Amino acid sequence: MRDASDDLRYVYAVCHPPAAPLAADLTGVGGVPPRQLRHEGLVALVGPVPERDFAAEPLRAHLEDLDWLAETARAHQRVIAALTTVTCPLPLRLATVFRDDSGVRAMLQDGAERFERVLARIDGRVEWGVKVHLDGEAAAGDAPRAAPQPDKPRSGRDYLRQRRSQRTAREESWERAEGFAQRLHDTLSLRSDDARLHAPQDAALSRAPGRNILNAAYLVPRSQSEEFVELVDRTKDEEREATGLRVELTGPWAAYSFTGDDTDADGTEHGDAAPDGRESAS
Repeated sequence: MRDASDDLRYVYAVCHPPAAPLAADLTGVGGVPPRQLRHEGLVALVGPVPERDFAAEPLRAHLEDLDWLAETARAHQRVIAALTTVTCPLPLRLATVFRDDSGVRAMLQDGAERFERVLARIDGRVEWGVKVHLDGEAAAGDAPRAAPQPDKPRSGRDYLRQRRSQRTAREESWERAEGFAQRLHDTLSLRSDDARLHAPQDAALSRAPGRNILNAAYLVPRSQSEEFVELVDRTKDEEREATGLRVELTGPWAAYSFTGDDTDADGTEHGDAAPDGRESAS
């Protein structure tokens, strides 16, 4: 039988005291409900986890197990998503673990100034993600499906002419796509309190079709989220026929991209993987 006295403390997020309780049936990592640990106006949402899995050495091995990692990330994100419905949390990195409650309180005490600064910045706000993809056909500079295929080159000159034509089409497609993505980002930045540009996603890792042109996050007041979503929706069909563009909206999330260096709190944090269980809302 598991001895609860040996459990470590898994910390999901830091926030101010929520205005409403979390759902009674909410469970986190290991299927255990999280609880609030309060310290001088701050709250850490924590849950017990067994030392045999979350001490430094076994955790390091677990992080190489993709199935274990995915299950843990989903549980982590489930708690963050639930917390986001009742407050604006500062999420901590996946597998942030402390020895006991006193370690968590020390983390809250030592990081209090930074936590308060970040929580003030994200108060009343959520994160929306927007991606723009250029489909594979357009990215490759291929002709539209309805157009006839070019004749087989009859000479080396014909072959070079076709190659130049394909290269020009590809360059023009990229220019149009990048121009659209920049205009969209500029527009959305004006409608948000803050914005972050992330590196384009690798299609082999994200499994999303096409090439990722824009990968951005926007910090939007909850009260203005409906208007923000409508603005993105109005762009989804713009220029699609001409350039093969696809606009993807995700959220609302906790403000992952706007919490600064929130995962380096003093303590026994072992993990180095960010939460990975977020799903598209569109």
